[in-house]
Amino acid sequence: MKPTRSKITILKQVVSHIPGYVVNKLARKHGVMEKSRTFLPWSHVVSMVYAQLAHALSLNDVCDSLRNHERALATVRGATAPSRNGLSHANRVRNADMAEELFWTVLGDFRRQHPEFGMGRNYVGFPRRFKRIINVVDSTTIKLVANCLDWAKHRRRKAAAKCHMRLDLQTFLPRFALVKSAGTHDSKEARRLCRDILEGEVVVFDKAYVDFKHLFELHERLVFWVTRAKDNMAYRVVKRLSKPKGNTLQDVVESRANFSL
Repeated sequence: MKPTRSKITILKQVVSHIPGYVVNKLARKHGVMEKSRTFLPWSHVVSMVYAQLAHALSLNDVCDSLRNHERALATVRGATAPSRNGLSHANRVRNADMAEELFWTVLGDFRRQHPEFGMGRNYVGFPRRFKRIINVVDSTTIKLVANCLDWAKHRRRKAAAKCHMRLDLQTFLPRFALVKSAGTHDSKEARRLCRDILEGEVVVFDKAYVDFKHLFELHERLVFWVTRAKDNMAYRVVKRLSKPKGNTLQDVVESRANFSL
């Protein structure tokens, strides 16, 4: 790989949206600055952003590539390339709460500068047809190494973590994320994912998140929800609202049999 000649890189353009004072301020707040000697928090943030942009799969991918582009990296507010041991140790011991707060801080700052972000007049996608906020809830399983991640043990010889995500369908940005072991069913996390959804908003999720007590709670909070029925769900039709039209198979009011709160 040849070192880049340009000082204007995609990485530099992306991290330029992070206010200069934010990283050090949050590093002091979460005790990260105290554990930083040669590998500073700003260099750590830049390295992790690079890992995402480059789809890096290992420490070698990140460290070797950044070291090969040290000159261009130095133009990104003096960031330095990490060593493999340094990056591994930083990811292991530094407080992850800093990264979470950094994301929401930068997102809030960006929205203040661009209030119509994701909602521009030229946007002609599906969500523009709705005036209500639409939340989409889903999960994805992340495979891990079983012999060094005991907390994520999923099966006898396998380990996995599961990321539960709630997206704002109009901006395609996350509003809530939960990462934990894959040992619990999706329906167990439904309440946490929908806890701060406001009255009048819409939430859409797969049938894996179906929990009838939780659905009734959403109904009482005046939150609209959309999901799929399980194949073996026992129910009876209470009232037919209209005849099926287009892709609509049924427009009915249903009541689940043998269910009580």
